[in-house]
Amino acid sequence: MLAVAVASTAAFFALPASAETAAFTVQNSWNNGYQAQVTVNNESSSALNTWKVELVMPAGTTVGQAWNATMSASGSTYTFTPAGWNATIPGGSATSFGFIANGSGRPTSCLVNGKACSGTTTPPSPSSPAPSSPSPSASVSTPPPPTGTTPVAINGQLRVCGTNLCNQYGKPIQLRGMSTHGLQWFPSCYTDASVRALATDWNADLFRISMYVQEQGYETNPSGFTAQVNSLVDKAEANGMYALIDFHTLTPGDPNYNLDRAKTFFGQVSARNAAKKNVIYEITNEPNGVSWAGIKSYAEQVIPVIRANDPDAVVIVGTRGWSSLGVSEGSNSSEIVSNPVNASNIMYTFHFYAASHKDNYRAEVERAAASLPLFVTEFGTVTYTGDGAVDTASSTAWLDLLDRLKISYANWTFSDAGEGSAALRGGTCNSGTFTGTSVLTDSGAFMRARIRTADNFPTS
Repeated sequence: MLAVAVASTAAFFALPASAETAAFTVQNSWNNGYQAQVTVNNESSSALNTWKVELVMPAGTTVGQAWNATMSASGSTYTFTPAGWNATIPGGSATSFGFIANGSGRPTSCLVNGKACSGTTTPPSPSSPAPSSPSPSASVSTPPPPTGTTPVAINGQLRVCGTNLCNQYGKPIQLRGMSTHGLQWFPSCYTDASVRALATDWNADLFRISMYVQEQGYETNPSGFTAQVNSLVDKAEANGMYALIDFHTLTPGDPNYNLDRAKTFFGQVSARNAAKKNVIYEITNEPNGVSWAGIKSYAEQVIPVIRANDPDAVVIVGTRGWSSLGVSEGSNSSEIVSNPVNASNIMYTFHFYAASHKDNYRAEVERAAASLPLFVTEFGTVTYTGDGAVDTASSTAWLDLLDRLKISYANWTFSDAGEGSAALRGGTCNSGTFTGTSVLTDSGAFMRARIRTADNFPTS
């Protein structure tokens, strides 16, 4: 039973010394495809001004998308050229690009700048056919059974497979949890005791760390907020929960306003947390008043920063109209389906507030989920203002839909803010007691009851 192959080198293509070489590596593999990386090395002392890699794929295997390269196809030959910023390779340096293959076949030939490669660059002989799927001796393995009972111990490193979030066994799963409020406003709500309560009393799988960028947030103290986020990642890890690092952009609505800050922040947190299996990156919270093209451009500049340090983590991209898949601005998910972000192992955000967003929003989520991997990184049981009474009927309809589609979610908010969306009664955070139902609001009691139900994390 094939699940995941991590960083297993499948083939090497070599050229003579003092020339460029290309190495093909399978990074992740599943039943109907795999994620590959090709590294182009300049082994000479002079700069290489451009490069071109041509791969021939066997019958039954195609390349669906690529990143860090411009791809064109002619029949079974796929040509990869620089994305622009990575055209020049200094002497003794390298660049890389990746792609998703649909099918299990590996490249049967390769050219680097028009020069023939060796090794697997010619079709295998009849006496040594290329297997359609990895043989038992291939460097592909199914992880052993989990030894712990926490969400992270069971599921391990997550990845996107098709339209689902999948665990280390390649099985679709759903994570359920809570989001913080702004770290700058409610620091006493996010302590060892509160995170432990989420894990053990709520049985939460997910802890979303909502770091505002503006509104007295990150821009006022980058190093301080980065340290606070890292500390909460550690707390989530210690309690076996996944940590969703949220770069909480809201005003202004164009994430490109914070592009440089995003590159700095995600460069630092991805380098620091790269070895962890519990980290998910949400690179922009609620884009609004900006085109999908603008959001896509931002994502395609921030994701490579993360990938340079943490190539395996799931990355979540915000969508138009306050992460409504465009619905709140009169659009829909079609603009994403027809022009997806040029990156792998990513998901797209959807947000809703149950008392304000009802049947037409649910219908769009159902439609979009057939084509796009979705993650509800934020939702409320109340109105879009974050206040008002809990709409139990709409909230139930939403969560039933997300459960059926195996769409993960984080509820807004695990805080004692003076608003209807807060899960905790006023004064709870300063009291330091977070367990049981006496500390909960109506929204908190509703969400705790939903989250505490048993998870479904298949391992075989």
